Amino acid sequence: MQRAALLAALLLLAGGCDAPWDSGSDRLETSREFPPADRPVAPTVSTKWSTEEARDRVNEAEDVMDSADVRPDMTVADIGAGDGYYTVRLAQRVGVGGRVLAQDIMPEVIERLADRVARERLDNVSIKLGAVDDPRLPAASFDRVFMVHMYHEIGEPYAFLWRLRPALRKGGQVIVVDGDRPIAQHGTPFRLLVCEFEAVGYKLVSYDDKQHAGGYLARFVPSGKRPAPDAITVCANP
Repeated sequence: MQRAALLAALLLLAGGCDAPWDSGSDRLETSREFPPADRPVAPTVSTKWSTEEARDRVNEAEDVMDSADVRPDMTVADIGAGDGYYTVRLAQRVGVGGRVLAQDIMPEVIERLADRVARERLDNVSIKLGAVDDPRLPAASFDRVFMVHMYHEIGEPYAFLWRLRPALRKGGQVIVVDGDRPIAQHGTPFRLLVCEFEAVGYKLVSYDDKQHAGGYLARFVPSGKRPAPDAITVCANP
C-alpha cells in the first residue's frame, strides 16, 4: 500500500510537469529569470551508462565514493538516479544511520526505481521526482549530492545549480562525474563545467581522473553569495 501511494503521488506530480510551459517559448516559465545556457543539451538516450556488472568489475562505485569521502551516517542525494546503480551502493555505504534520496525527472524511471528499492528492501532510500530546472531538494539536508553521467542532460544548468545550492549542509559537496568531451558526445568539457558552477556561486575543490568511470570526478562547494539570477554571467561553450 505504501508503494502504491508513493507512485500515485509521483504520477500526480508528473501530471503537472507540463503546466509551466508557455506555448510562445521553449523555456519553462520557472527558468526565465535565469539566463539560458550557451550550449546544447544532450538527449537522454538511456538510463544506463554501462552495465552494473562491467562497472563493478572496475570497482567504479567504490572508488568514486572513496574519492567523494562518503561515510556511514551521511545523507546523500543521487540526482538523475536512473536505474539506481549508485543509489543502491550509496545506501550500502551510508548504512542504517544514513539516508539516500534518489531523484530523476522521468516518471517511468522513478516507477522502476521504486520497484527496485522495494525489492531490495532499501529502507534508507527515498525517491523524488525532480524538474529540468529544479532538483526539488529540501534545504540544508545533504552532505553529498551526486550527479553521475547526467550533467550534460541538464537543460537549465544555471537555474538548476542555483536552486540546488541551499540543499547542501555545512561542509556539503556536489560530486560530478562526466566525460571531458563535447556535450553532443554525452560529456561536459571540464572548463565549461567549472565555469557554470562558478557562475552560480560554487568553487572547485578537487579534480580526479576517473577513466574507468568514464572521465573525471569534480567536487564543488558553495562559495560566497549566490548571485541574483539576472546577474549570472553565461559561460561560452568551448
